[in-house]
Amino acid sequence: MNKKSRSLFAVPYLMWLLFFVMTPLALVLYQSFFNIDHQFTLENYRIFFSSANYLEMTFNSVLYAFLITLVTLLISYPTAYLLSKTKHKQLWLLLIILPTWVNLLLKAYAFIGIFSQDGSVNSFLGLFGVAPKQFLFTDFSFVTVASYIELPFMILPIYNSVEELPQSLIAASRDLGATKWDTFRRVVFPLTMNGVRSGVQAVFIPSLSLFMLTRLIGGNRVITLGTAVEEHFLVTQNWGMGSTIGVVLIVAMVLLMIATRERKQAWGGHD
Repeated sequence: MNKKSRSLFAVPYLMWLLFFVMTPLALVLYQSFFNIDHQFTLENYRIFFSSANYLEMTFNSVLYAFLITLVTLLISYPTAYLLSKTKHKQLWLLLIILPTWVNLLLKAYAFIGIFSQDGSVNSFLGLFGVAPKQFLFTDFSFVTVASYIELPFMILPIYNSVEELPQSLIAASRDLGATKWDTFRRVVFPLTMNGVRSGVQAVFIPSLSLFMLTRLIGGNRVITLGTAVEEHFLVTQNWGMGSTIGVVLIVAMVLLMIATRERKQAWGGHD
């Protein structure tokens, strides 16, 4: 295949980027400079960075995204590591991927049934004489459901990193007298950090802008920037302010990707 043919094959991809990535981003940026009366202004940015409500929503968004990422990481790393040691890996991977094929709305309503007053959790607790508890519309239920939904996107990159880990390095570590914990701490975990970074990006970034789960699972207790964007576009019709929040989210996501980008280490000896 010559260079000209490769360039032709790249055209559909470039067109996709132009019309479905770059153009929407440009429109959001453009719209952020207009107020609700369609007048050019920088007032939206001033309001965002000076308003206690928006700053609180920003803090909540980062906090919830951090908690969701932390929970998924604590579950995903041991899962991915054990998965790499088991037989029938492809079957287990399929079972992990399968939930991603189910519509997000359906999964949310399933958890509403699980956490509701008459749901499965309270029914189970009732067997032990425990009175029904309020699980739905709490921070606990929101973080739990969001973490469940994001789990596959953390497990898969970590699993790939563990699978690509040279077994000779682990064998060498043990030959030199290192314990299993030392081998994991000094060899396995550092060499799988790229998978962890990819997983953090895949989970933290979308968690920053969740809005459907905040409504259905978190109720009015969970207010994030994603919820504010939804409100401005669908309720108040203030597209300028909604776009401003969108720009802030995009910038935050880009900064996160830069901070967690893959870093290549140079290995070398010293005389």
